[in-house]
Amino acid sequence: MSTSERKIEHLLLCVEKDVEAHKSNTGLRASGFDDIDLVHNCLPEINKNNLYLETEFLDKKLRAPILIASMTGGHPDTKAVNATLASAAEELGIGIGVGSQRAAIEDPSMEDSFRVVRDKAPNAFIYGNVGAAQLNEFGIDGLERAVEMIGADAMAIHLNFLQEAIQPEGNVDATGCLTAIKKVCEELSVPVIVKETGAGIAHNQALAISEAGASAIDVGGRGGTSWAGVETYRAQKRGDLLSEHLGKEFWNWGIPTAVSIVESSISIPVIATGGIRSGIDVAKSIALGASLCGIALPLVAPALKGQKDVTDRLNLIIEELRVAMFLCGCSTIEELGNVALVICGSTKEFLVQRGFETGKFATKRYKT
Repeated sequence: MSTSERKIEHLLLCVEKDVEAHKSNTGLRASGFDDIDLVHNCLPEINKNNLYLETEFLDKKLRAPILIASMTGGHPDTKAVNATLASAAEELGIGIGVGSQRAAIEDPSMEDSFRVVRDKAPNAFIYGNVGAAQLNEFGIDGLERAVEMIGADAMAIHLNFLQEAIQPEGNVDATGCLTAIKKVCEELSVPVIVKETGAGIAHNQALAISEAGASAIDVGGRGGTSWAGVETYRAQKRGDLLSEHLGKEFWNWGIPTAVSIVESSISIPVIATGGIRSGIDVAKSIALGASLCGIALPLVAPALKGQKDVTDRLNLIIEELRVAMFLCGCSTIEELGNVALVICGSTKEFLVQRGFETGKFATKRYKT
């Protein structure tokens, strides 16, 4: 199956099937956000109508700390979806990423399915997307083509080795990735974001990514779309019993998003993606150490309906964030980053086992 055909198949499966990671037998989400409580401030002493949600990310101002996370592109049928998402991003003054541009680098006829994002969002922060496994193949020239294709403000390099290991056509040679990432960070004309795609990033790898020169980390933690789950459905359709088995076994593999935010909060901005389902999740992510949040799966079905459905969903999330900020007594996103919170349950256990403090103020920055 071609790269382009896989892109539309992935998109449709995300709409038609349950592809989220699950936390077995608990009723709690796999992201870890159910274990996080923001401490209520009964005397906020601020006016909810005067909250300041603007944030700056890689020298671009966003009206809210939200990105429409990388989703699609690379097939003619994805162009309308990207156009809808980009129009919503432009209207709301938030950022947007595109899906992997591999298909368009391999086949220039697919470029329009990505280029439409800049056409519809001329003023938005837009980031491109290529896989770490393809860096040596495409080289800096190929990545610059991807940048030019959408007038990208940054380029994301995605790490999807869980998915690659499940799909029979996957690229499972991960040797030299960090060296290749370092080269891209040094030579590419725009800042580089290194992002996981559902299995999270641990502290040591976050440090290595930062030292390689990345400008930001997108944790892509467990709790949102499980790409092992997506590959399970693909395997079922073609009768591939081995891939189906592997997909089921590794469906819930990875580091929960809430944990991965803490693990990755070092010296560069952190984007929280992976199971962000509400403005409260956004608030919790920022309190844990994220700079902003990326949302993907909840916007897929609305994007197939139209721009209003996407903006309505995003406006609801933004209003939930406003209420959470108000109830924590935070007038700005910066203040939210220092708000008191409590970490309980398996998320606390995970962090303690990993050497992070979760004491009086549930810190996100202190590793013992």
